[in-house]
Amino acid sequence: MATTLIRFDWVIKRLLRNKANFVILEGFLSELLKEDISIQEILESESNMQDAGNKLTTVELLVKNAKGELVIIEVQNSYRHDYLLRILFGVSKLIVDNLGKGMDYSQVKKVISVNIVYFDFGHGEDYIYRGSTNYVGMYKNDILTLTNHEKIVFKAEQIDKVYPEFYIIKVNNFDTVAKNTLDEWVNFLKTEQVAAGSMAKGLMAAKEEIEILKLDKAAMAEYDREVEAWRDYSSDMSTHFLSGKLEGLEKGKLEGLLEGKLEIARNCLSEGMSLSQISKITGLGQEILVKYLEELG
Repeated sequence: MATTLIRFDWVIKRLLRNKANFVILEGFLSELLKEDISIQEILESESNMQDAGNKLTTVELLVKNAKGELVIIEVQNSYRHDYLLRILFGVSKLIVDNLGKGMDYSQVKKVISVNIVYFDFGHGEDYIYRGSTNYVGMYKNDILTLTNHEKIVFKAEQIDKVYPEFYIIKVNNFDTVAKNTLDEWVNFLKTEQVAAGSMAKGLMAAKEEIEILKLDKAAMAEYDREVEAWRDYSSDMSTHFLSGKLEGLEKGKLEGLLEGKLEIARNCLSEGMSLSQISKITGLGQEILVKYLEELG
């Protein structure tokens, strides 16, 4: 059987829910976050149970690392104009959902949002962006820091490590020339290829798993079904868009026609014509003309 290129987002959904494959996800996150990440478990979230259409455009994993931090990994293939707010909502909801009644605020979970996007998103020449929160003095321009007591309470050395972190990886902006181990992962996310001599953690395991899937008839059948579902979904969206556009154009024509007839009615009224005469000229019923006159006062 000839090998078939399969989308990496599908690989994530297919593979990384298995504990045996944690090494792949741990490797990617370790390279991105610049620290050794150990995955404790994959959790369920409401967004893991979205409607069929959303499942075809986004893949989300919610994991807890050994430090108890929550990490959302999302792969988004299609453009969303409200994507920044979607990210914010997902993190905010996750924080609230994981703070039980009676729990102290110091027990709020640290959340890391990792977003891998395959469309043109915002303006910027880089391909990896990190967002975090700090407090900067308005007059002294200094950075607010934690006291020793607060470091113990929050289990963090600085404020931006207490608040959520956001990572946006704009895959299409990468020029495929890997300069470090993180670049090797980004190159893989873009091309699904691993260059000889690559040293990134988890990358070789990911490559091996993809090759296995390419030769797995059952897995490929499942993949083909999902691709076909995506095509049907895209076709439906295009049809709905076109129908809506045509409906809007038709509605606009009708509204324009009515406005034109009402303009004629206005002129006829100013000439002192009767409702029956105006009705014959414009083709508008006398009930419509009476209502129009009432609106004019």
